[in-house]
Amino acid sequence: MMEYAFNSTHITHLVYGVSANVAAMLLYGTNYVPVKRIEVGDGMFFHWVSCSAIWLVSLIGDLTLQSPKFYPLAMLGGVIWATGNIAAVPILKAVGFGLGIVIWGASSLLMGWASSRFGWFGIAASQVSRPVLNYSGAGLCLLSVLILFFVKTNAQLHPPPESTPLLFDRRTNSGSFGPPSPEFWMDSIGPNSRRFIGCLLAVVSGLLYGSSLVPILYIKSHSSYRDSMFYGASVYDLDYIYAQCSGIFLASTVYFAIYCAARRNRPRVYSRAILPGLLSGLMWTLATYSWFLANRYLNPVNTFPIVSTGYGLVAALWGSLVFREVKDFASCLTFCFGLSLLTAGSLLATLSNL
Repeated sequence: MMEYAFNSTHITHLVYGVSANVAAMLLYGTNYVPVKRIEVGDGMFFHWVSCSAIWLVSLIGDLTLQSPKFYPLAMLGGVIWATGNIAAVPILKAVGFGLGIVIWGASSLLMGWASSRFGWFGIAASQVSRPVLNYSGAGLCLLSVLILFFVKTNAQLHPPPESTPLLFDRRTNSGSFGPPSPEFWMDSIGPNSRRFIGCLLAVVSGLLYGSSLVPILYIKSHSSYRDSMFYGASVYDLDYIYAQCSGIFLASTVYFAIYCAARRNRPRVYSRAILPGLLSGLMWTLATYSWFLANRYLNPVNTFPIVSTGYGLVAALWGSLVFREVKDFASCLTFCFGLSLLTAGSLLATLSNL
């Protein structure tokens, strides 16, 4: 009877964990779809709106969880994430929806793997039962990133003109009225340079995304040390989401204030980006709750590579099938090959921990 109860509980946890994992992959891979065909300029206003939504949703989640203890160090992870997310719009405009998200997902996977595998930044190093499979998986993921650099997409810097910025200076140097200046710095860069810069920014953003969980992991890994200030801290990732999202909102507000000051209080604010930005922030936060909930039922060492690869595959489907970003046969073949290597590498990394 006890064995039956154990098996039933195990199966229930497995179902909950897999369902939450799938929800996280779908939401992460879709959260930028609302702004794909909306003009957002340089993306700074959209960044602030989406981060505001992230904080509001996390506040509701915090009240639902009866306000777990707030650790300011977890805010640092939010600051790191918000810093990487500044480049999200330029990346999507430079290399496209699918390719951009796949590259930063793969880079995030590599950063998360390296920091946990080798115990960087003061967190406990994880041990794997099959090191050869683990390193082979990481190597395939790295190779996939390098291959994806050669994919050519027909990403557009600006969608068809549907919206007009609410605030911008329409005066030219002569004092007369004329067309506004270029939307942002990528307008003056050639396609090849723009593609390279977009891929490079995707790698940097992915490394920052992969580092954003380090503060939470640090707190959890020191929760059992009696001489640590984090002794007795919760081991559930869900209890740290509000603190992390508070860091996201704080950093995004500071960055937007700096942006407004740099533009002499004439920021480019797009009215049509408000609701899509709120929706994007909502989906990202729900994805994070789903992912951290999956960690409660499954091993986080397994959920991280699955989610990081899974949302990249979802975004690739959006970019290829819906938005038709990869039309050239050679680029399509290269893209599929890179995705295959990334998937294989993720599976090897997961199997090495079973």
